[in-house]
Amino acid sequence: MEVMTVLRRRGFLVSAWPWRSLAYLVTSTISGALVLTVVAAVLLVGGTLASVLVGLPMLAALAFAGVPVAAFERWRLRLMDAEPVTDPHRAPDRPGVGGWLAVRVRESATWRELGFTILLATILWPLDLTIAAAGAAVPWALLTAWIPVLSGGRRGLWPGVAIHTPGQAIAALPAGIVLLAAGAYLVTVVAAGRAALTRRLLSPRPDEAALLLAEVTGSRARLVNAFEAERRRIERDLHDGAQQRLVAVATSLGLAMLDLPPGPAADHVAHAHREARKALVELRELIHGIHPQVLTQHGLGAAVQDAADRSPVPVALTWDITGRMPAAVEATGYFVVCEALANVARHSGADHAWITAAHTGDTLRLEIGDDGAGGADPSGGSGLTGLSDRLAVVGGTLALASPSGGPTLLRVEIPCPKPVPSVSSSPRTAP
Repeated sequence: MEVMTVLRRRGFLVSAWPWRSLAYLVTSTISGALVLTVVAAVLLVGGTLASVLVGLPMLAALAFAGVPVAAFERWRLRLMDAEPVTDPHRAPDRPGVGGWLAVRVRESATWRELGFTILLATILWPLDLTIAAAGAAVPWALLTAWIPVLSGGRRGLWPGVAIHTPGQAIAALPAGIVLLAAGAYLVTVVAAGRAALTRRLLSPRPDEAALLLAEVTGSRARLVNAFEAERRRIERDLHDGAQQRLVAVATSLGLAMLDLPPGPAADHVAHAHREARKALVELRELIHGIHPQVLTQHGLGAAVQDAADRSPVPVALTWDITGRMPAAVEATGYFVVCEALANVARHSGADHAWITAAHTGDTLRLEIGDDGAGGADPSGGSGLTGLSDRLAVVGGTLALASPSGGPTLLRVEIPCPKPVPSVSSSPRTAP
């Protein structure tokens, strides 16, 4: 919140802002004094033991003292600013203290935080203490001066200045009220400036933010690629292992049926043969759902055509893309189409559906529509929320238009480079 907006509010003096600002300055005083004490103690002990090499690691550790101090200051900023401050540090490339140190030494944020820690320990906390005392302690002393005076004592304000008589104590009351109101404004302005300085020094720089974004983007891409590679591995293992064994079992049972005479044994074998064939069909459907071979071998166009052919609702396909796209894009596009067609079959009551695909610029655009009843609601458990989450992983977006009475149109956009030409990536002739 902008401090000028807060100060112009009519109820500022009775709001929580003066108290929050005072708490910010007081906690800054405490933390700054504590940092100064700890740093001075480490310098003293480390310098004393440096001659026997024991103190050298202690002195070296001071170079990273700014990291925990800055983390605490970013957390403490919530007293003045609800907007969180992003941690500018990257995650270590490898586990352990060595990996942490290797990353921190190369980061400019580490040395900027060290500079802030020195500034806090030497300049900022005494300044915060002075403003807090001027804005709150002095007015409070004037407002409560009558208590010791009425009992025969005196109220000392600062060296050489004190209130001795009841008349002076009564006169101090309005002065204390005025100074208390002025102090609220002073404390808030200074605390806001102090918070702005902290945010500026301890927030990620644009280059650091770009590095963090690039790291997150690269990590997400690696996770997507690893996920798709694992899906393909599972599909291959099931296709080349369990499916082949189940085919052999079904074949053996079929041969056994030919050799057995009619009777209970033959009936049991026939039943087992039928169950094995059903299990084989279900396994093939499972394999196809995990990662179909047609997607791996022939690309997204052929896989979408296959999905359209298997749909219980007739689907017209218009495919204007030639070439192969990145594996993550093809997998995401395929499963979006499959989920959309499944929703059409289960919920729409449509007689006809259509799919159009095009690649313009650096974007793959898919549209899936149907002439059903419409009224699709992402919150109704139709799988659209899952589609949005899956698209977000590859930076894609989803838009749904589904008025009551239809038609329903699902538009999907996925960032995608220009497809690489491939003769096996185009769908067959659309129905």
